[in-house]
Amino acid sequence: MNIIIIRHLLPALCIAVLAHTATAAEPAASSPAQPPYTLDNCVNTFDPAKTEKTGAGYQYWYADGTLAEGKTVKLSVVGPHLATHASHRHPEDEFFFILAGTAEVFLDGQWRTVGPNTCFYCPSGHEHGIRNAGDTELKYLVIKKEVPPAATAPAAAK
Repeated sequence: MNIIIIRHLLPALCIAVLAHTATAAEPAASSPAQPPYTLDNCVNTFDPAKTEKTGAGYQYWYADGTLAEGKTVKLSVVGPHLATHASHRHPEDEFFFILAGTAEVFLDGQWRTVGPNTCFYCPSGHEHGIRNAGDTELKYLVIKKEVPPAATAPAAAK
């Protein structure tokens, strides 16, 4: 029963945690494009009609970056023995939280097999990946804050 409650509350909890990771240097005021926060846009219940197909399964955006200043929470569902994409690196750090299935996670040349209720942190710039190592669907959340394109441009281009 407690695991079911945690799974339903986890996306909202993740958004709250990410909201508190902002540094003091970040402006507190909302930009004109920032939506006002209401229960209508702060509560997102899974809707199968809004899933997006991927080559390995589907994904669902609980928070797509437009709601909370670039903070995102995405559900990924991956078919048996598949991966959404190859290992990679990017400027954002991110968390993966395994909800169901068996995953193989990759960080800087090492693999580890993990199961439900496991959190996998990927630091900024490190090569990482995740794939389904099992015979059933793998379900996990991807939680991160998008880095604005200007922040990732080479120093000479700034």
